Amino acid sequence: MNEKVKLTPAQIAARHPSDTFQDLLDLETAPVPDALRDTTNTYLGSEDLGVERYISRQFFDREVAKIWRKTWQVACRESRLCKPGDYFVYDIVNDSILLTRTEAGELKGFYNSCLHRGRALKRGAGNADILRCPYHGWSWKLDGAFDSAPCLWDFPHVDAQANTLPQVRVATWGGWVFINMDDAAPELAQYLEVLPAHMNQWKHEQRYVSLHVEKVIAANWKVVLEAFIESYHAIATHPQLMPFQAIDNSQYDVWGDHVSRTITAYGVPNPSHADQFTEQESMDAMMALAGSEDRPQLAPGQTAREKLAEINLPAVNEQSGEDFTGRATMSEMMDSTLYLLFPNFAPWAGHGTVITYRHRPNGDDVDSCIMDIFLLTRYPEGTEPPPDAPIFRLGIDEPFSDAAHVMGAGLSNVFNQDGANLPQVQKGLKASKKGAVTLGNYQEVRIRHFNQTLDKYLNA
Repeated sequence: MNEKVKLTPAQIAARHPSDTFQDLLDLETAPVPDALRDTTNTYLGSEDLGVERYISRQFFDREVAKIWRKTWQVACRESRLCKPGDYFVYDIVNDSILLTRTEAGELKGFYNSCLHRGRALKRGAGNADILRCPYHGWSWKLDGAFDSAPCLWDFPHVDAQANTLPQVRVATWGGWVFINMDDAAPELAQYLEVLPAHMNQWKHEQRYVSLHVEKVIAANWKVVLEAFIESYHAIATHPQLMPFQAIDNSQYDVWGDHVSRTITAYGVPNPSHADQFTEQESMDAMMALAGSEDRPQLAPGQTAREKLAEINLPAVNEQSGEDFTGRATMSEMMDSTLYLLFPNFAPWAGHGTVITYRHRPNGDDVDSCIMDIFLLTRYPEGTEPPPDAPIFRLGIDEPFSDAAHVMGAGLSNVFNQDGANLPQVQKGLKASKKGAVTLGNYQEVRIRHFNQTLDKYLNA
């Protein structure tokens, strides 16, 4: 869809002239994965985007029909559906999808609606040997085949063989369960584009959910998603990150229609602030954000980036049951390497514990959304994973700091800073006399890529 054009000097001028992320990779002593070397300089235009895509009910309704009912989207982790009889309900706008693990071990997805009088068959998650409607007792087997109903003599017009639950498509990748309501959509493997080739080495399927926070935010789902596919905002919004994150020269990449990425290096002061911090001060700031009282001292000539990798290595080895000494780059041990799979699935890459984001509408409300934050932690191959963490839910008026006891003070504070911006973005978009938003050519190219793909689906 998007023709790649080399940036002119004027177009790339916003990128800080200091060392790039690729220059940092040149300093690695371990083999650098091809995925990290795969980078694009892509110019996708400079036109403003109209605010109606964030505030219009008509635009939102088109998204329901053309995006949420046409694309592959993450419903849950496979760990939710381990045993025969396990079920999980995934709701998106006004659609409700019932996922089950059959007795034969297959994953199935059904529209969560009784074929008698329409009641939702299940809610939440659990285990059942049959899908029985609580209203009148009509029942289906785990594979969707009709089982029974009270007083079946009164329904001679119902063909039991034809009375199976309508299905949606289900597929898996990286330990995640995806659904798609469009029978004509491409297979998930094709839809994922470069993502598996890049990400499979980091084994997201061999992880458990060590944290899951679900927060309702008073802003359109795209407003919130877009805040997490650019690092440009961190300069003003997250000043505590300047000692150890190279925000100015984050690397931005896009591939095809569905995949994009930001890589922001850790252990490196922000280039615009580099003369304000020593390597030791950079190290101290990282430890403070992590909530640690330790202040490891750097050896003569050692960088904060090298020290942090040294500190992270034993924990990563223990979690994974592997020895990454000499095998893992510093980047894979610490950097923020954040992908996006259109429309709303955003997994981080790396060997350690990684974040994954998901953003979706809050029911059919244009002006609010649900943001899921998952932490995925490796466990050794051949062992039983720890149980997934329970979901910690935050309402629209509950700040991320209310989850500080599960997220940690440093991480919850970063999300609090974002949470303070996003409802005000929604308010400002509605008040806009300009009626449009302006994007940087490079630092916000992922937002333009996302919206160009969005428009492609809406206009299909």
